[in-house]
Amino acid sequence: MVMKESSRKNLLVLSCSLVVVTLGFGIVIPIFPFFIEGLGGGGRELGLLVATSAFLEFIFGPIWGGVSDRTGRKPILMLGMIGNALSLLLFGYSTQIWMLFGARALSGLLSSATITTALAYVSDSTSEEDRGSGMGILGAAMALGIMLGPGLGGWLAVESLSTPFFIAAALSLVTFILIFTLLPESLPVEARKRNGISAVNPKELWRALFSPIGALLFMVTFFSFGLTNFEAIFGLYALEKFGYGPERVGTILVVVAIVSTLGKALLTGPSTKKWGEVKVIRSSLIAGSVGFLVLLLANTYATILLATGFFILSKTLLRPAALALISKRTSKGKGAVMGLSNSFISLGRILGPIWAGFAFDIHVDYPYLSGSVIMFIGFLMSLFWLQERVKSSKVEGIHTTIDSFQHK
Repeated sequence: MVMKESSRKNLLVLSCSLVVVTLGFGIVIPIFPFFIEGLGGGGRELGLLVATSAFLEFIFGPIWGGVSDRTGRKPILMLGMIGNALSLLLFGYSTQIWMLFGARALSGLLSSATITTALAYVSDSTSEEDRGSGMGILGAAMALGIMLGPGLGGWLAVESLSTPFFIAAALSLVTFILIFTLLPESLPVEARKRNGISAVNPKELWRALFSPIGALLFMVTFFSFGLTNFEAIFGLYALEKFGYGPERVGTILVVVAIVSTLGKALLTGPSTKKWGEVKVIRSSLIAGSVGFLVLLLANTYATILLATGFFILSKTLLRPAALALISKRTSKGKGAVMGLSNSFISLGRILGPIWAGFAFDIHVDYPYLSGSVIMFIGFLMSLFWLQERVKSSKVEGIHTTIDSFQHK
């Protein structure tokens, strides 16, 4: 099926939004190690700082998803972009560790509105056949922001550590204008919910694990935990093990950005259509486990570039394939479902950086060794827990636990 011109335009606007939001996350990777070390901190503080935004995403992801199910997607997207600009300005003016934590918390609280709602927008406006491609494009946008952020941060931080944040804040305001002027509402008034998930409830999360998408929700938490062992600690790992500064770390991650973005944009749709999401998830998990070990073997700038590129390629399809599969296996309240999915992903992103930071303080290699083990365990779980479904008709009419939440 050929995607309509209007759909391509909408995906472009959504992609710009996610690039800008995740740019704020990526910018901090080469800068935080120098902030932290200058203030007497180490891996523990860095891990907690990264986990702070993930914790707020975990709490507020379902809230924003449920709100967008009731009010429409566009207002929540605009709110998220304004909030993102504000948090970046606060980053730029931070001079103490507690200020960094405050800015990071605000970023997590409001960026979850943009990410969750953008995913729900794609669920609203794409067919099942094209959903993998749509999720892949948004996944590529998020990868581009997260990975280009360090390059931008490293290069612009030579003169001032604050400059990258001010530029990213300006980009957020520009993107807000694009959403306001170019993006139509994807959720008709008659399709909106009168109620939905309004907050994270541990009982709801527990019940969701026993729903038709329960195994997938557990899986996304598990491999999110594993992958953040790389993302959270990479800047400090490169600084401590190889003595790399912000510029060199940024350059490495620009190469990573190219690999990840092209992989998600060009490979997700074709691979999920040909082999299905389940096989793509399994292949990515086992390749990611090997990728962590390859990272540990690299000891020169050239081999670090190659090893990091291989690792990123191994995980490129994992998140969009999982999100596409979750979307296919639920029939109603997709905003709430995407919000819940984002909460489970965020749960892994809370625990992963904390573990990586503590493990790094014990030994520089431990975060990546544990990441390899975690990804391999995830692969073994996928063999038993993820069942392939041949016909899409088999999943029609499935009502997830989310639907029951909305009537309680």
